[in-house]
This record gives sequence, C-alpha cells and structure tokens, in this order.
Amino acid sequence: MGETLETIRKAIRSNEWTRPTAGHAEGYVQTNLVILRKPLAFDFLLFCQRNEKACPVLDVTDAGSYIPALSAPEADLRTDVPKYRVYENGVLTSERNDIKDLWEDEFVAFLLGCSFTFEKALMDYGIPVRHIEENVNVPMYHTNLPCHESGIFKGNMVVSMRPIPAKDLAKAVQITARSTKSHGAPVHIGNPESIGIKNVSSPDFGDAVTIKEGEVPVFWACGVTPQAAAIASRPDLMITHAPGHMFITSLKDTDVTI
Repeated sequence: MGETLETIRKAIRSNEWTRPTAGHAEGYVQTNLVILRKPLAFDFLLFCQRNEKACPVLDVTDAGSYIPALSAPEADLRTDVPKYRVYENGVLTSERNDIKDLWEDEFVAFLLGCSFTFEKALMDYGIPVRHIEENVNVPMYHTNLPCHESGIFKGNMVVSMRPIPAKDLAKAVQITARSTKSHGAPVHIGNPESIGIKNVSSPDFGDAVTIKEGEVPVFWACGVTPQAAAIASRPDLMITHAPGHMFITSLKDTDVTI
C-alpha cells in the first residue's frame, strides 16, 4: 500500500502487477471494465441505466478508442488493468494481462464504479475492511436478485460482502450511501440465504474472509454483475476485468462522493 497512481499504473502496464487492487492507490476512483462491439453498446448502456446500483457508469469511450478521456486521459485500457477476462458467446475463454492484440475499431469500453472506492472512507471512520486486513480479494457472490433486462442483456445481480461490526452498521450505510457512483448503500444486510447465497464461506468470485463474533455480513451491488450477464446473455464477445483486478482512474474519490 501507499503506492502513487503513477507507480501502480506503470507496474500494471508492464505486467509487474497482476494482483487485486483493493487498498492501493488510495484516494483514486477504481472501476470495473466492460468492452463490447459497437452494435451491442447501446443495449448495454441501457442495461446500466436500468441497473444503476450494480452498473454505475463513470465513463464510456468513443468507438475504437482505448483512452478513457473523461476519467483517465493518459491511460490505455488495453494494458492498464492487472488482469482481463475474455467471454465468447457467454463462455470464459481466457484470462490475459493485456488485450492489445485483441483490440478492434468497433470496441466501446465502459467504466463502471467500484466499491473499492469507498473502502478508505470506511477505514477512516474505524470500520474494518476484512479483505484488506487479510490481504485477499473481496468475496463476491451470485444472488437471486434479478436485473432489469435490456436487449440481449439479462441476469441476476452479483454482490460483494464485507463483515461489519453490528454497532457500526448504521455508520457503514451512511458512509457508503454517499458514493452513489460506487454502488452506494448496501443492497442487503444479514441473512445471505434470503438473497440466494447458500454458503457465505464459499464465494463465487474472490476469497472467503473471516466473519468475527459480533459482525454482520453486509452486501453491496457489485460491478461483476455484467460478467454474470455475459454468461446469461451470451454476447459474441465481452472483455472485462478479472474480479477484484480493477482499472484505476485519475479521478479522486471526492469527485464521485456526495
């Protein structure tokens, strides 16, 4: 931790950094990435608008451009994510450290807000963030919470989980509710089974974390939701970040906080 934005972005671009980004480049907005061909871009933009809690849009590139002009004009979306995933017809076919050889003139890239952005605020108020404490990836889960459909895009919401001391629940809700472009307030608190999570100790993405006595599992909408939509909707091609391996923008947390 404590790396500057320039240091961490350079390390990612040179493939020296291929691990999750939670707790790093503090103060800068982290985002999820979705890349689609132009014919599907409008339907996906509408999917994001209809499911803003899970897919808050921060930036969209012009067709063929790999430069996110509004959020990081000095960056390159082909190289500046620690790990990418490639889905073809709904099937995860590869994970890669860059996508330069895959780039097409029809590609449109979407940057969607990420809950990593509000974690520093939680810690500043003395609320623990367990996956950072344990140096693992945040746990993420498929749920039974349906998304609103748009064109071919459909599926259920994915959520991330952080154990929160019961005494701090109200404070955690208030803090994260300010970050409307980073998923905002939780979508569920407590009993995981009521949103379709059978075993909170066995996440679908990321790593399990310790839930201590007196803590409650709290669930936030997650930007891995489009990857669940890719599996359910089967677009011919969708490129995303690998869960937890985010794109770090040049925006400050305060730019997207109420």
